[in-house]
Amino acid sequence: MNTDLPILIVDDEAAVARAMERLLVGRGYTTRIEQSPAAAVLAVRDETFGAVISDMNFSPERTDGDEGTALFKSIRELDPELPVILMTAWASLERAVSLVREGAADYLEKPWDPDKLLPTLKNLIDLRATRLENRLLKGERERERDELQARFDLSGLVYRSPAMHRAVSLAVQVARSEAPVLITGENGVGKEVIADLIQRNSAVRSGPYVRVNAGALPSELLEAELFGAEAGAYTGAQKSREGRFEAADGGTLFLDEVGNLSAHGQAALLRVLQTGEFERLGSTKTRKVTVRLLSATNTDLLAAIQKGLFREDLYHRLNVIEVRLPSLRRRPEDIVPLAEHFLHHYAGGRALTIEPRGQQALQNHQWPGNVRELSNRTQRAAIVCKGDVVTVADLGLEEATIAPQAAHHDEPVGEGELDEGKRLERVLARHNGVVAHAAAELGLSRQALYRRLRRHGLELERRVKPEDAA
Repeated sequence: MNTDLPILIVDDEAAVARAMERLLVGRGYTTRIEQSPAAAVLAVRDETFGAVISDMNFSPERTDGDEGTALFKSIRELDPELPVILMTAWASLERAVSLVREGAADYLEKPWDPDKLLPTLKNLIDLRATRLENRLLKGERERERDELQARFDLSGLVYRSPAMHRAVSLAVQVARSEAPVLITGENGVGKEVIADLIQRNSAVRSGPYVRVNAGALPSELLEAELFGAEAGAYTGAQKSREGRFEAADGGTLFLDEVGNLSAHGQAALLRVLQTGEFERLGSTKTRKVTVRLLSATNTDLLAAIQKGLFREDLYHRLNVIEVRLPSLRRRPEDIVPLAEHFLHHYAGGRALTIEPRGQQALQNHQWPGNVRELSNRTQRAAIVCKGDVVTVADLGLEEATIAPQAAHHDEPVGEGELDEGKRLERVLARHNGVVAHAAAELGLSRQALYRRLRRHGLELERRVKPEDAA
């Protein structure tokens, strides 16, 4: 239980406030008491609280809850994420319920029930602490990204996600070494972009930069393409030509789709990586080059080795350092910024924006084609958009993608990293949709859980089980 964040108690009746304070201090919380809305607003402005427990009326002659409503709205303006629990008597119960619909965390009737209050408060404060921690981490990531951009040539690379930041940080960190780098990831994640990033920040960035799709080279032409050929070496070879390794001498050679090399191509590549030497096709003269090698693949090379489709010795030559790029569905924070970046590029000077429903559709799409697919969809939108606002239809996304889909993550995500709506969904799923059981885990009444589900637009009908009808 997180008890580091203090709880603000706001009540003009000293006896009530002290009774609440004794209850909370006895459970390990620290508290602060204020007796007026004005003093409470100043406290929220000056200090970070885990939660606020506030009365609805502060004048003996007032029972309509207007004072509590005004205080709640002032707190929301200062700190929209600060959970507020409203203490209410029967006369202002309807107003308290209305404020819950507007974003208050919950309400409790006087006299309160500690068995209901304390579990609710614990969950609210734990969630609050997680959000504050995530905000700090986000600030640290932004500072790290700014420092990275100041030190290295990122050429406007767009990302916000921690997963992509780790990949970019590793790429620029190893850029100045001579070690071969293997860039891995699904089709369309931007492996060639990372290869370009490494080359721009390498010690040989002023040298030649040669790119070749190694997997697309026919086996019979591979040696001629990579190592060159003398005149007459094969039918149609009318003059001598240098290969890609010679062209990249003193610079960088990027072999894309290296996992698709034939067995013959793998053997030929391994020899030059082992010795740095080769002969042109049709020549006995040994040539030597100094090349920084980058390679990329969407193939699981370890699985290919197990199946006998890829040489293990070549794998270890290529994979001195591996930069693994996450799929776009694992970096949802990057989707809308990337879409806006591409849209600006394709808009031809038009000031286009993406409607909120379009942004939601982008977030919920699974992106099997990754960043390449996102680029194509935004290009399409820039072409077909008739006004200044890009719609779901402009993006070519189905209307169904506006509704939340399964999580975008390939790996498990801790509940502390989820917003409240997703957290509620996960707890409900854990209890097979039984609202009573989910509410018990969350420390909420069933009615409070229903209210929160409605607040996040989650459909109750699908979640109510026979146990909840009792």
